[in-house]
Amino acid sequence: MPSAPCTPGACIEQTGSATAVPRAVARIAAVVVLMLVGIALTPLGGRIPAEWVRRWCRLIVRAAGVRVRVTGAAAPAIGGVLLVANHISWLDIPLLAAVRPARMLAKSDIRDWPVAGPLAARGGVLFIDRNRLRALPDTVSRIAGALRSGQAVGVFPEGSTWCGRAQGPFRRAVFQAALDAEVPVQPVHLGYRVADGPASTAPAFIGEDSLLASVWRVAMTRGLVAEVEVRETIPAGAHPDRRSLARAAQPGATDRPDWTHAALAAAARPTGPGRRETPGAVRRRGIAVAFAEVTGRTRTAAARAAGSPAADA
Repeated sequence: MPSAPCTPGACIEQTGSATAVPRAVARIAAVVVLMLVGIALTPLGGRIPAEWVRRWCRLIVRAAGVRVRVTGAAAPAIGGVLLVANHISWLDIPLLAAVRPARMLAKSDIRDWPVAGPLAARGGVLFIDRNRLRALPDTVSRIAGALRSGQAVGVFPEGSTWCGRAQGPFRRAVFQAALDAEVPVQPVHLGYRVADGPASTAPAFIGEDSLLASVWRVAMTRGLVAEVEVRETIPAGAHPDRRSLARAAQPGATDRPDWTHAALAAAARPTGPGRRETPGAVRRRGIAVAFAEVTGRTRTAAARAAGSPAADA
């Protein structure tokens, strides 16, 4: 299954304080109320105007204490379209729906989430069982069917959440659905930062992190901003195969290779019980780990080219 090197201990910054607890409780209560309203209105289905749905999705993010900035082109308002975005947080779902209301593709585990699970099921989410590879062709077929019928489908093709410092490659399977249905692809790039400061990993929902812990961390963080950049739509037929289509749709290349991010994340872990390194020490140790990784891989590649058994060690 797709996975990321990100872990809560290595990647997520510590935020909030005891004085932020009442505000966090109020924010979570507001989010729950809005989601319960959504569950109550789901029987109305397509009779709810799309603009109302977009506003409701933005309200959920705003209720969690996160401001939303949307920039770029406008997504197609009608007709089938595959919306694709990088994946960092549970906030990504309402943010993508705020671009255009869509049926989301989600892992089957979400059915068991409190409040969000029933809302997802009633809202027409297309569930995928990531433990059953044989079920993938049927999932692609269902996505293509929804697209042919004029619906929008939202997908996170990385297949896993990343902390936002780096990004995983887009998996190609879902793009086959867009090719089969002959519909455009709408790339969206998502990012989070604190006010006008640097990128923040506080909203990330990664590794063994629990949903409750992630929601609480977001609610405790002050000044979070979600940045939604809507890229130019890729017209149907612009790419001959799913490989080139996935590559063209990747919204924002990672600034570090995956293995480098893994090395830097490993270097940021505590070196002893209750011990944290200074940022400078973390950076120096990360560079050392990354350099060792590069030289190790170079030696292994050279040994493999020479036919040395050491290449398989």
